[in-house]
Amino acid sequence: MATQLQTEHGTVRVPTGIWHVDPTHSSVEFEVKHMMIATVRGRFKEFEGTIVAAQDIADSRVFGTVKAASIDTNEETRDAHLRSADFLDVEQYPEIRFESTRIEPLGGPKFRLVGNLTLKGVTGEVELEATVEGAERDPWGNERVGIRVRGTLNRKDFGLTWQKMLESGGFLVGDDVKVLVDVSAVKAN
Repeated sequence: MATQLQTEHGTVRVPTGIWHVDPTHSSVEFEVKHMMIATVRGRFKEFEGTIVAAQDIADSRVFGTVKAASIDTNEETRDAHLRSADFLDVEQYPEIRFESTRIEPLGGPKFRLVGNLTLKGVTGEVELEATVEGAERDPWGNERVGIRVRGTLNRKDFGLTWQKMLESGGFLVGDDVKVLVDVSAVKAN
């Protein structure tokens, strides 16, 4: 039986407490256009995160860190290029960080998650949409919550400007990067 989620004026909320992202049941992925005609998908294999769900949503916070070198697009040559100074420059900037600055209810289980993303040494504000998927007690007695996060950012805003022109006049790599994060978080005891 699912755990009852907190509601406040029709808004479904993560139950109050501190929640740690379970990386084995979560994912941090992205999509970007290649040659303006195809979509390349990738993921980061190493990440961690914390959700601090306060009684007052205005006091709630989300923190996350991704190991940039853990990028995986299922093609080693491309991954090596993405780790290089042309893109993520993982030697100089080993982590990608996110810290929320505000969480705004959008009704039901949806929230606007606004925060600072630091990527390749550049910090910029991003807006994401988060959906509380539900809460449940797992077979080992842990309280879990599921959250889906989606958004789009412009890679050039974070210094990822490497590009190649195509014969047709188009570009090799799209500017917009879709962010797809699916979280299963465990409540701290």
